[in-house]
Amino acid sequence: MSVKQKLENLKERLAPSDRMPLVFLGHGSPMNAIQDTAYSRAWTKLGESLPRPRAILVVSAHWMTRRTTLVDVSAMPKTIHDFYGFPDELFAQQYPAHGAPDLAREVTTLLASHHAEEDDTWGLDHGAWTVLKFLYPGADVPVFQVSIDMSRDLAHQLEIGRTLSELRDRGVLILGSGNVVHNLQAIKWGPKSKPHDFALEFDTLFANRLTERDFATLADRKGLGSLLKMAHPSVDHYMPALTIAGASDDRDDLTYMTDAIDLASVSMRSYVFHAR
Repeated sequence: MSVKQKLENLKERLAPSDRMPLVFLGHGSPMNAIQDTAYSRAWTKLGESLPRPRAILVVSAHWMTRRTTLVDVSAMPKTIHDFYGFPDELFAQQYPAHGAPDLAREVTTLLASHHAEEDDTWGLDHGAWTVLKFLYPGADVPVFQVSIDMSRDLAHQLEIGRTLSELRDRGVLILGSGNVVHNLQAIKWGPKSKPHDFALEFDTLFANRLTERDFATLADRKGLGSLLKMAHPSVDHYMPALTIAGASDDRDDLTYMTDAIDLASVSMRSYVFHAR
Protein backbone atom coordinates (compact mmCIF):
# COMPACT_ATOMS: atom_id res chain seq x y z
CA MET A 1 0.00 0.00 0.00
CA SER A 2 1.40 3.40 -0.98
CA VAL A 3 1.85 6.31 1.44
CA LYS A 4 -0.95 8.10 -0.41
CA GLN A 5 -3.34 5.16 0.14
CA LYS A 6 -2.35 4.98 3.81
CA LEU A 7 -3.08 8.67 4.18
CA GLU A 8 -6.48 8.24 2.58
CA ASN A 9 -7.28 5.36 4.95
CA LEU A 10 -6.19 7.45 7.91
CA LYS A 11 -8.35 10.36 6.78
CA GLU A 12 -11.37 8.08 6.59
CA ARG A 13 -10.85 7.04 10.22
CA LEU A 14 -10.19 10.51 11.64
CA ALA A 15 -12.64 13.39 11.48
CA PRO A 16 -11.31 16.51 9.75
CA SER A 17 -10.39 19.52 11.88
CA ASP A 18 -9.04 23.01 11.53
CA ARG A 19 -5.36 22.78 10.65
CA MET A 20 -3.34 22.34 13.83
CA PRO A 21 -0.21 24.39 14.52
CA LEU A 22 3.27 22.92 14.71
CA VAL A 23 5.39 23.60 17.78
CA PHE A 24 9.12 23.31 18.41
CA LEU A 25 10.34 24.04 21.92
CA GLY A 26 13.90 24.35 23.10
CA HIS A 27 13.49 22.45 26.36
CA GLY A 28 16.91 22.95 27.94
CA SER A 29 17.44 21.82 31.53
CA PRO A 30 14.87 19.54 33.19
CA MET A 31 14.86 22.08 36.03
CA ASN A 32 12.60 24.27 33.90
CA ALA A 33 9.84 21.83 34.86
CA ILE A 34 9.91 22.90 38.52
CA GLN A 35 11.30 26.44 38.39
CA ASP A 36 9.69 29.73 37.47
CA THR A 37 11.80 30.70 34.46
CA ALA A 38 11.34 32.82 31.35
CA TYR A 39 10.99 29.55 29.46
CA SER A 40 8.36 27.92 31.65
CA ARG A 41 6.38 31.17 31.62
CA ALA A 42 6.57 31.29 27.80
CA TRP A 43 5.36 27.68 27.57
CA THR A 44 2.44 28.44 29.87
CA LYS A 45 1.48 31.44 27.75
CA LEU A 46 1.75 29.38 24.57
CA GLY A 47 -0.46 26.67 26.06
CA GLU A 48 -3.15 29.23 26.75
CA SER A 49 -3.22 30.15 23.06
CA LEU A 50 -3.08 26.67 21.54
CA PRO A 51 -6.20 24.84 20.38
CA ARG A 52 -7.24 21.64 22.10
CA PRO A 53 -6.09 18.80 19.85
CA ARG A 54 -7.47 15.29 19.48
CA ALA A 55 -4.00 14.02 20.35
CA ILE A 56 -0.39 15.19 20.60
CA LEU A 57 2.45 13.52 18.71
CA VAL A 58 5.85 14.28 20.24
CA VAL A 59 9.27 13.94 18.62
CA SER A 60 11.77 14.32 21.45
CA ALA A 61 15.55 14.46 21.34
CA HIS A 62 15.63 11.88 24.11
CA TRP A 63 14.14 8.90 22.26
CA MET A 64 16.84 7.76 19.88
CA THR A 65 16.77 4.53 17.89
CA ARG A 66 18.84 3.10 15.05
CA ARG A 67 17.60 1.64 11.77
CA THR A 68 13.99 1.97 12.87
CA THR A 69 11.40 4.59 13.82
CA LEU A 70 9.47 3.44 16.88
CA VAL A 71 5.97 4.64 17.74
CA ASP A 72 4.73 4.36 21.32
CA VAL A 73 1.38 2.57 21.36
CA SER A 74 1.03 2.27 25.14
CA ALA A 75 -2.34 3.11 26.66
CA MET A 76 -0.85 4.95 29.66
CA PRO A 77 2.62 6.23 28.80
CA LYS A 78 4.86 6.23 31.85
CA THR A 79 6.66 9.40 32.96
CA ILE A 80 10.36 8.74 32.36
CA HIS A 81 12.91 10.48 34.58
CA ASP A 82 15.84 10.06 32.21
CA PHE A 83 18.41 12.16 34.07
CA TYR A 84 20.41 12.05 37.27
CA GLY A 85 21.83 14.40 39.88
CA PHE A 86 18.69 16.52 40.16
CA PRO A 87 16.47 17.27 43.20
CA ASP A 88 13.93 14.74 44.45
CA GLU A 89 11.17 17.18 43.53
CA LEU A 90 11.99 16.69 39.87
CA PHE A 91 11.91 12.90 40.15
CA ALA A 92 8.51 13.16 41.83
CA GLN A 93 6.98 14.85 38.80
CA GLN A 94 4.36 12.86 36.89
CA TYR A 95 2.45 13.58 33.70
CA PRO A 96 -0.41 11.05 33.74
CA ALA A 97 -1.83 11.60 30.26
CA HIS A 98 -3.43 8.75 28.36
CA GLY A 99 -1.81 7.44 25.22
CA ALA A 100 -3.46 7.16 21.83
CA PRO A 101 -2.88 3.49 20.90
CA ASP A 102 -5.21 3.35 17.89
CA LEU A 103 -3.86 6.54 16.37
CA ALA A 104 -0.27 5.52 17.15
CA ARG A 105 -0.79 2.25 15.28
CA GLU A 106 -2.13 4.21 12.32
CA VAL A 107 0.99 6.37 12.42
CA THR A 108 3.15 3.25 12.49
CA THR A 109 1.48 2.12 9.29
CA LEU A 110 1.85 5.59 7.80
CA LEU A 111 5.59 5.52 8.51
CA ALA A 112 6.10 1.95 7.28
CA SER A 113 8.44 3.12 4.53
CA HIS A 114 10.60 4.66 7.28
CA HIS A 115 10.97 1.26 8.98
CA ALA A 116 8.45 2.14 11.68
CA GLU A 117 7.51 -0.37 14.36
CA GLU A 118 5.19 -0.34 17.35
CA ASP A 119 6.62 -0.05 20.86
CA ASP A 120 4.89 -0.23 24.23
CA THR A 121 7.91 0.11 26.52
CA TRP A 122 8.80 3.79 26.21
CA GLY A 123 6.42 6.46 27.49
CA LEU A 124 7.10 10.19 27.92
CA ASP A 125 10.73 11.20 28.40
CA HIS A 126 11.74 14.54 29.87
CA GLY A 127 11.88 16.14 26.44
CA ALA A 128 8.12 15.58 26.35
CA TRP A 129 6.64 15.91 29.84
CA THR A 130 8.73 18.86 31.07
CA VAL A 131 7.10 21.06 28.42
CA LEU A 132 3.70 19.34 28.16
CA LYS A 133 3.02 20.09 31.82
CA PHE A 134 2.93 23.78 30.88
CA LEU A 135 1.19 23.48 27.52
CA TYR A 136 -1.60 21.19 28.78
CA PRO A 137 -1.27 21.14 32.57
CA GLY A 138 -4.34 18.98 33.06
CA ALA A 139 -2.64 16.07 31.25
CA ASP A 140 -6.05 15.61 29.63
CA VAL A 141 -5.01 15.29 25.97
CA PRO A 142 -3.82 11.87 24.69
CA VAL A 143 -0.13 11.92 23.80
CA PHE A 144 2.39 9.55 22.23
CA GLN A 145 5.99 9.75 21.06
CA VAL A 146 7.75 8.88 17.81
CA SER A 147 11.47 8.10 17.99
CA ILE A 148 14.36 9.55 15.99
CA ASP A 149 16.29 7.14 13.75
CA MET A 150 19.86 8.27 14.40
CA SER A 151 21.23 6.03 11.64
CA ARG A 152 19.70 8.28 8.98
CA ASP A 153 20.83 11.63 7.63
CA LEU A 154 19.34 14.99 8.57
CA ALA A 155 17.06 15.12 5.53
CA HIS A 156 15.33 11.99 6.78
CA GLN A 157 13.71 14.01 9.58
CA LEU A 158 12.37 16.48 7.04
CA GLU A 159 10.78 13.53 5.25
CA ILE A 160 9.29 12.24 8.50
CA GLY A 161 7.78 15.66 9.07
CA ARG A 162 6.33 15.82 5.57
CA THR A 163 4.73 12.41 6.00
CA LEU A 164 3.23 13.35 9.36
CA SER A 165 1.97 16.75 8.19
CA GLU A 166 -1.41 15.40 7.05
CA LEU A 167 -2.22 14.64 10.68
CA ARG A 168 -2.52 18.38 11.26
CA ASP A 169 -5.85 18.35 9.39
CA ARG A 170 -7.12 15.55 11.62
CA GLY A 171 -6.76 17.21 15.01
CA VAL A 172 -3.21 16.12 15.84
CA LEU A 173 -0.75 18.66 17.24
CA ILE A 174 2.86 17.78 16.36
CA LEU A 175 5.39 18.88 18.97
CA GLY A 176 9.15 18.79 18.54
CA SER A 177 11.36 19.11 21.61
CA GLY A 178 15.12 19.59 21.47
CA ASN A 179 17.47 22.56 21.09
CA VAL A 180 18.69 24.48 18.05
CA VAL A 181 22.15 24.55 19.66
CA HIS A 182 23.10 21.87 22.18
CA ASN A 183 26.73 21.44 23.21
CA LEU A 184 26.92 20.31 26.82
CA GLN A 185 30.72 20.05 26.61
CA ALA A 186 30.94 23.82 26.15
CA ILE A 187 28.56 24.88 28.95
CA LYS A 188 29.55 27.80 31.14
CA TRP A 189 27.75 27.83 34.46
CA GLY A 190 26.20 31.02 35.73
CA PRO A 191 23.13 33.11 34.88
CA LYS A 192 25.14 35.70 32.94
CA SER A 193 27.40 33.40 30.96
CA LYS A 194 28.29 34.99 27.63
CA PRO A 195 27.20 32.85 24.65
CA HIS A 196 29.91 31.23 22.59
CA ASP A 197 30.37 32.75 19.15
CA PHE A 198 29.58 29.42 17.48
CA ALA A 199 26.28 29.18 19.38
CA LEU A 200 25.18 32.61 18.27
CA GLU A 201 26.31 31.97 14.70
CA PHE A 202 24.48 28.66 14.34
CA ASP A 203 21.34 29.92 16.07
CA THR A 204 21.22 32.93 13.75
CA LEU A 205 21.90 30.83 10.66
CA PHE A 206 19.14 28.43 11.65
CA ALA A 207 16.59 31.19 12.21
CA ASN A 208 17.44 32.90 8.94
CA ARG A 209 17.23 29.70 6.88
CA LEU A 210 14.04 28.58 8.62
CA THR A 211 12.40 31.93 7.94
CA GLU A 212 13.35 31.65 4.26
CA ARG A 213 12.15 28.02 4.18
CA ASP A 214 15.61 26.98 3.03
CA PHE A 215 15.37 23.60 4.70
CA ALA A 216 17.86 22.01 2.31
CA THR A 217 20.64 24.11 3.85
CA LEU A 218 19.55 23.16 7.37
CA ALA A 219 19.72 19.46 6.45
CA ASP A 220 23.06 19.65 4.61
CA ARG A 221 25.47 18.16 7.12
CA LYS A 222 28.46 18.57 4.82
CA GLY A 223 27.58 22.16 3.96
CA LEU A 224 27.08 23.10 7.62
CA GLY A 225 30.47 21.57 8.30
CA SER A 226 32.38 22.36 11.46
CA LEU A 227 29.77 24.85 12.64
CA LEU A 228 27.22 22.03 12.98
CA LYS A 229 29.76 19.89 14.83
CA MET A 230 30.37 22.68 17.33
CA ALA A 231 26.67 23.38 17.78
CA HIS A 232 25.78 19.68 17.97
CA PRO A 233 28.48 17.15 18.91
CA SER A 234 25.51 14.77 18.56
CA VAL A 235 22.57 15.86 16.40
CA ASP A 236 19.85 14.29 18.59
CA HIS A 237 18.64 17.69 19.85
CA TYR A 238 18.70 19.12 16.32
CA MET A 239 16.59 16.43 14.65
CA PRO A 240 13.18 17.43 16.15
CA ALA A 241 13.65 20.98 14.82
CA LEU A 242 13.91 19.49 11.31
CA THR A 243 10.85 17.30 11.84
CA ILE A 244 8.74 20.35 12.61
CA ALA A 245 10.19 22.26 9.67
CA GLY A 246 9.38 19.36 7.34
CA ALA A 247 5.77 19.24 8.53
CA SER A 248 5.22 22.91 7.65
CA ASP A 249 4.35 24.40 4.28
CA ASP A 250 4.07 27.79 2.62
CA ARG A 251 0.54 28.22 4.00
CA ASP A 252 2.04 28.63 7.48
CA ASP A 253 3.12 31.75 9.31
CA LEU A 254 6.20 31.36 11.48
CA THR A 255 6.42 32.90 14.97
CA TYR A 256 9.53 32.78 17.14
CA MET A 257 9.32 32.59 20.91
CA THR A 258 12.26 32.49 23.33
CA ASP A 259 15.61 32.85 21.57
CA ALA A 260 18.15 33.13 24.39
CA ILE A 261 21.40 31.15 24.55
CA ASP A 262 21.42 29.46 27.97
CA LEU A 263 24.64 28.48 29.75
CA ALA A 264 26.65 29.77 26.76
CA SER A 265 25.98 26.81 24.48
CA VAL A 266 22.29 25.79 24.65
CA SER A 267 19.85 27.66 22.41
CA MET A 268 16.39 28.00 23.89
CA ARG A 269 14.92 29.20 20.59
CA SER A 270 11.36 28.01 20.12
CA TYR A 271 8.92 28.57 17.28
CA VAL A 272 5.41 27.88 16.10
CA PHE A 273 4.01 27.40 12.61
CA HIS A 274 0.38 28.56 12.38
CA ALA A 275 -1.82 27.97 9.35
CA ARG A 276 -2.95 31.24 7.76
